[in-house]
Amino acid sequence: MKPMFSIATLLVSAATALGLSFVVPAAQAADPIRIGVVLSTTGPASYIGDPESKTLKLYVDQLNAKGGVLGRPLKLVEYDDGSDANKARTFATRLTESDNVVAVIGGSTTGTTMAMIPVLEDAQLPFMSLAGSVNIISPVRKYVFKSPHTDLMGCEKVFADMKARKFSKIALIAGTDGFGMSMREQCLKVAPKYGVQILIDETYGAQDTDMTPQLTKIRNTPGVQAIFNTGASGQGPAVLTRNYGQLGMQSIPMYQNNGVASKSYIELSGPASNGVRLPVAAMLVADKLPVNDPQRPVVLAYNSTFEKATGQPVSTFGGGAYDGLMMVVDAIRRAGDADPAKVRDALEKTRGFIGTAGVVNMSPTDHLGLTVDAFRLVEIRNNDWSLVN
Repeated sequence: MKPMFSIATLLVSAATALGLSFVVPAAQAADPIRIGVVLSTTGPASYIGDPESKTLKLYVDQLNAKGGVLGRPLKLVEYDDGSDANKARTFATRLTESDNVVAVIGGSTTGTTMAMIPVLEDAQLPFMSLAGSVNIISPVRKYVFKSPHTDLMGCEKVFADMKARKFSKIALIAGTDGFGMSMREQCLKVAPKYGVQILIDETYGAQDTDMTPQLTKIRNTPGVQAIFNTGASGQGPAVLTRNYGQLGMQSIPMYQNNGVASKSYIELSGPASNGVRLPVAAMLVADKLPVNDPQRPVVLAYNSTFEKATGQPVSTFGGGAYDGLMMVVDAIRRAGDADPAKVRDALEKTRGFIGTAGVVNMSPTDHLGLTVDAFRLVEIRNNDWSLVN
């Protein structure tokens, strides 16, 4: 059998024979640090997974071009779960059993995240979720962290604005997706804290193409002062908004949740979205932030980089992927090692990290590290975001 040699080995041998020095760049010669990724790049949640995937690849390429991390290149081991929780669990198992990864980033949706958690906890692999439900990090699980704001925080931000506008009687409508039902649960819990009474509580499916029956019930319920939608999957929120406009219900203000914070929602909803309010990450209003806002340079840089590379508008989903990746990279650097246990410990000690979602300060009792003040409340005006002061 003939011995097999790599090109690098042959080049080094030739250089040595000629008496020449030959140095292979450290970040190329070293074994890569492998990071597992499970995202919904296809299926109903592809509008979430696609910008997440693009963001991770873009910034891993940038990091590798600068020498990698600890002198080693990063390598993404990525799977597309097709927005299917069962597939997500299968891929999580594959990552733990055969892919030799040091951490996992992903879970585009609450459903896929929750399916992966038991697998990754059992394998003792740090997991940075990109989904929204507070149930992901409450109760705290040793190896599970999260980068975007929670549904509970979204409820509180919306209810605080309703209280300021003296809306005390509302209609709640929830998508039956994992995030939608989780947010509904959280909103029902905290509504009394803000003096909000829910007069009618409706639901819809992610694949529903007509919500006029639910909206008609809401319109016919005496005393409703505002509508709050907690569903986020697929085109449901946009269908709801279009139907709301078609029924001429704009006299009842509508609120959407942070899970629909992307320009695609505005485009799909059409003129009916004007006047809708929702909590968003700072990145969606980057150019409107005060010059002394600590997030301003971070979100402006991300927005410019992503839009230049992809030709697409930014969304909070891509921002969540950026935050998740950079926190994992920062943890590896601070740990001085890519050992999963050391990365986990370093993640838990994340302090003062400025990301697209806010300033993160984690602890053993808080694996998110954000407060409700990290949200910015916006109103859609003329097909764009406008800060509500």
